[in-house]
Amino acid sequence: MKKVVSIERKPSAHWVGDGFPVRTVFSFDTLGYRISPFLLLDYAGPAEFVPANDPRGVDEHPHRGFETVTVVYQGELEHRDSAGNHGKIGPGDVQWMTAASGVIHEEKHSREFTRLGGTLEMVQLWVNLPAEFKMGPPAYQTILDRQIPTVSLPDDAGTLRLIAGEFEGVKGPAQTFTPVNLWELRLKTYHRAELMLPPGFTTAVFVLRGEIALADSERAGEADLALLTREGERLHIEAREDATLLILNGAAIDEPVAAYGPFVMNSKLEITRAIEDYHSGRLGRLAA
Repeated sequence: MKKVVSIERKPSAHWVGDGFPVRTVFSFDTLGYRISPFLLLDYAGPAEFVPANDPRGVDEHPHRGFETVTVVYQGELEHRDSAGNHGKIGPGDVQWMTAASGVIHEEKHSREFTRLGGTLEMVQLWVNLPAEFKMGPPAYQTILDRQIPTVSLPDDAGTLRLIAGEFEGVKGPAQTFTPVNLWELRLKTYHRAELMLPPGFTTAVFVLRGEIALADSERAGEADLALLTREGERLHIEAREDATLLILNGAAIDEPVAAYGPFVMNSKLEITRAIEDYHSGRLGRLAA
């Protein structure tokens, strides 16, 4: 049975650009190698936006050496990057961007959402890449809600949606470089789930809604993150009220990490080169 290592309580919010009121649930700076291969988790919203003429969000900025995974719960997001990718995702959809050797991109509210206004809620996860893939070609996956399989849990306890990885023989659509399970779990009040996970994998549970009880009667509520032991294969969760959870589970990458802003490499020298490549335009340019 997996045990609770720590509960990272609801963090304070800050703005990213002018479109994302974000709570940084964890980063490599706070949890380090205990959370590998995951580097960062930002939770944006829920926040209300009034109708506007110009899309809010984050203007062009670089990334190198890792992947960004954005899951939308409410609202709409548009992405475009220097590799020529463009996509719009809404509730239930996922954007999986592999920055690898480097991209310039922007993330903004969609034009329709900007025009109408409404509630925005989304999660962005950063996933590290092993050294052998950090300088590979960038890639982009738009994963629509209808492409993501959902499995019903025993005893009508709820459902599990597979964004990445495998659960009881069902596979999620996301293509990953290392073994990663990214599951969305919805549990009904006073129901429980017991999930079998690969031994030795990092495991964390992020609570989007509701309240849950874990091993040793530890409780976690909205915007809390529970970090669990790598030891053990069973994860036991009980919902104290209707709960929506994001399960992060993956094989740790046992390599040095050098991180600076939007760059995550293996050494300070590689970070310096990334900065130089960005300023010289070698990461590409966004089309006008």
